[in-house]
Amino acid sequence: MTPGQRLRQIANVLNLTTPLGLVVAAASRSTMSRGPRGLVVAAGYHWRLPHAGAFTIGNVILYRAPHGVAGKNTVLLGHEERHSTQYAYCLGLPFLALYGIAAGWSMLRTGNPGSGNFFERQAGLAAGGYIDIDNPTPEGSSGTRIEA
Repeated sequence: MTPGQRLRQIANVLNLTTPLGLVVAAASRSTMSRGPRGLVVAAGYHWRLPHAGAFTIGNVILYRAPHGVAGKNTVLLGHEERHSTQYAYCLGLPFLALYGIAAGWSMLRTGNPGSGNFFERQAGLAAGGYIDIDNPTPEGSSGTRIEA
């Protein structure tokens, strides 16, 4: 791990988001394993919310995909890792409220929670399966998230 990745790991433990992520993973009976760069991959998440194929709480990345498949898509993993960094620089739990505000603003502007969301844009819209409505691709312009 780089010093920055170690700092993110420590920050997300101290700001309580990684412990929260571990509790959610355990409560949802997800299979946890060590991921790269100080991340924890939790596979087989089956709760109804959120609807995403993958999402992050601290340094824990929760996937709907089963163990052995979860974390293998390096592009999606990189997107979720950037959310982990966002938890660290937002000092942990405030990220959840800030993300909610950004998702609401995106809904008002674009009709979906991702395309105009600062945090999703910073993490990489395409990497997270979102359509950039400012630069739609021929594959579609629905602005919906692609399930992993």
